Amino acid sequence: MSLKDQLLKAGLIDQSKAQKAEQDQRKQAHQKTAKAQKQAKKSGEVIVDEAKLLAEKARQEQADRSRELNRQQREQAEKKAIQAQIKQLIEMNRIDRNRGDIAYQFADGSKVKKIYLTTKLQDQLAYGVIALVKFGDGYELVPKQVAEKIAQRDTAIILVQNTGSSQQTTVEDDPYADYQIPDDLMW
Repeated sequence: MSLKDQLLKAGLIDQSKAQKAEQDQRKQAHQKTAKAQKQAKKSGEVIVDEAKLLAEKARQEQADRSRELNRQQREQAEKKAIQAQIKQLIEMNRIDRNRGDIAYQFADGSKVKKIYLTTKLQDQLAYGVIALVKFGDGYELVPKQVAEKIAQRDTAIILVQNTGSSQQTTVEDDPYADYQIPDDLMW
């Protein structure tokens, strides 16, 4: 129990006197703070309101978190848009390889995979006219120009893109230059 309650209970003071005493205490406290503020203004001191500082700091931290969250959401949206562009490029430009009878092996990460191609497609892939790209769980062949557009967006999608030309180049110091390569040799 507070002192006021104890005095009221004992009957030493009545309710009106207790309220008047409380009002007087509040006035004195308010006058003290007002007087201190006036003195600080006169002397050039800055009064620091800790509650305002803490509120400002919390508001600033919330704004920083919001900016970071917005940035992450923008990045995710951009990645999603790029993946949609790549999917559309592959779907619209994929080359039909249904009648392939030659097994073509390639590396996908640390695994060796195999697709079946025609002789014409195998030659085009070897000379860099077409490229092999990863599409979902499968693999597709696309023209060189489309593969370059895909590589601008995500290079991990391109699995095989040769930069060879249709002309054979010979190396002067090639010790096997005198030997002919059989036409039916498959690598």
